[in-house]
Amino acid sequence: MSALTIGFLSFPVLILLIFIRIPIGAAMLMVGLVGNFLVRGSFLPVLSQMKDLPFSTFSSYALSIVPLFLLMGQLATLGGMSAALFKTAQTWLGHKRGGVAMAAIGACAGFGAICGSSLATAATMGQVALPELKKYGYSDALATGALAAGGTLGILIPPSIILVILAILTEQNIAKLFLAALVPGLIAMFGYMLAVSLYVRFNPASVTQRAPRLPWSVRLKSLSDIWPVLLVFIVVIGGIYAGVFTPTEGAAIGAFGTGLIAWFNGGLNRNTALAAITATASSTAMIFFIILGAAVFNSFLALTQVPQFAAQFITEQGFSPWLILGVILLAYVVFGTLMDSLSMILLTIPIFYPIVILLDFGLSPVEFGLWFAVLILVVVEVGLITPPVGLNLFVINKMSPGTKLSQTYRGVLPFILSDFVRIVLLVAFPFLSLFLVRLVF
Repeated sequence: MSALTIGFLSFPVLILLIFIRIPIGAAMLMVGLVGNFLVRGSFLPVLSQMKDLPFSTFSSYALSIVPLFLLMGQLATLGGMSAALFKTAQTWLGHKRGGVAMAAIGACAGFGAICGSSLATAATMGQVALPELKKYGYSDALATGALAAGGTLGILIPPSIILVILAILTEQNIAKLFLAALVPGLIAMFGYMLAVSLYVRFNPASVTQRAPRLPWSVRLKSLSDIWPVLLVFIVVIGGIYAGVFTPTEGAAIGAFGTGLIAWFNGGLNRNTALAAITATASSTAMIFFIILGAAVFNSFLALTQVPQFAAQFITEQGFSPWLILGVILLAYVVFGTLMDSLSMILLTIPIFYPIVILLDFGLSPVEFGLWFAVLILVVVEVGLITPPVGLNLFVINKMSPGTKLSQTYRGVLPFILSDFVRIVLLVAFPFLSLFLVRLVF
């Protein structure tokens, strides 16, 4: 059996392992190791690789940003920033039809700017916003659907852990990729708010009452409650783009700043600090194990030359670049029903990126890399709320006792439709992702 055949057969085997609930990191590691053995015919080269590959993978300086952003998100939760964001957003939007759900989405975007994790954003904002949504008579479908969708903003509004991983895999500048994702993130936020507005307009029974309209003096005063969030975001992002420090240094400063705020607000003590560090270590270990599994599997694919063969075969068929891009984006939507966002990216980027980088979209290589990375991030975000396996759906549904999973599935559909509209806009108008990068750099 040729190496190329072994490479192609590895994909159905990997999907089977995932389907029988083998953790994705372990599945990629197993398939990569066995595949290497079958191609090389000996375990000695495989053992030699395992001696060097983990160190070369985890010694990457760029990966040090991951635990720092995770810690920043943990400390931001302890500092009560999520509650302050939601309270302020509700003060401004709560009186509108569907306004409390809009406020939850806006708060998710704000918290995502200092968290960087979709699941953490969804879980944290769910604790804060669900009681208020239930208080004002929002249906279970709308309440859980809005929070599941809003949680996805955690990976799109920079800084973001997934953005860092994407930048490493596609060899893009992290600061430029953060900037390229900002406008699509804001479009996502307003698109979700529009989806809420249309949802309650066509389904008035989904909301039984509105929050009271508050005077302007109260609204303006509420802005003072979110100054810690604005301060952390401005210092971290502003410092990176001003050239004061690198993204990794910015993540460290952000973690330190959120820790100080949490301590000042009384949320940080010895016990909560230990819990935050433990949770950060656990999440980091999970992410790094998936990265290791992907590194082993992708080194096996490189040995079989599957990515090179696929890139050459597809480019020789004469298909339109836009058709190929559309098929790839559609594939990500399908993958989103099977695996989490990080696994999707680590598994597919080494295969898809060599294909699309050869296509002509009228952009420079750097601009194309940024645009494509943002598109992948947006589609991966859809996977987080795509039934039946969207992780955000399960996180929010478990936080809402008595809500059937089918109700959450139904409630998230308008937001998925909003996502597809946004994908079409970003594909048709690359300028939306690139104009800030062109302006700053």
